[in-house]
Amino acid sequence: MEIFDGFSFKEIVTSFMVLFAVIDIIGSVPVIVSLQQKFGQIEAGKAAITAGAIMIVFLFVGNKILKLIGVDVNSFAIAGAFVIFVIALEMILGIEINKTTEAKAASIVPIAFPLVAGAGTLTTALSLRAEFHDINIICGIILNTIFVYLVLKSAKWLERKIGDATLMILQKVFGIILLAISIKLFTANFAQLVQNYINF
Repeated sequence: MEIFDGFSFKEIVTSFMVLFAVIDIIGSVPVIVSLQQKFGQIEAGKAAITAGAIMIVFLFVGNKILKLIGVDVNSFAIAGAFVIFVIALEMILGIEINKTTEAKAASIVPIAFPLVAGAGTLTTALSLRAEFHDINIICGIILNTIFVYLVLKSAKWLERKIGDATLMILQKVFGIILLAISIKLFTANFAQLVQNYINF
């Protein structure tokens, strides 16, 4: 089948890790626990499926929107690289550059959106299309959706077992990974833009 063209376990693993780092669901455990205490039990299945659906839909519709406004994937990937760079700085330095408003409800908002499928995640998913095949990105999204579900179901247990210190270490580690990813995205797509300009 055409949809399975380009199927690659390496790309699936890379897509999963990139999105996993951006979503940072482990680092969001304290936020999730806080929302549970404030709004009651979170519907893990509903939140995870909604987040996954948003990411997959944007993966395809987002590109059409870009074409409509005349922006190529490489340019969007570079913009995405800057967004990922900012997220990485927040994680590494422990600062808040992107100010978020207080949640009004739980489960779909703000768990599915924007906590899981936020601007950074959607930008990253679309940016990955510049390098990876769609089927591999979709598999990466599905794997992350499953992982998000598991974390949402066991958030309180994870908080007790992992602890604040370990959560902070994980956040720093994934921040460094994201920083490297953002630089790679920028250099690869900037080089492609320059090449396209020269050929033009």
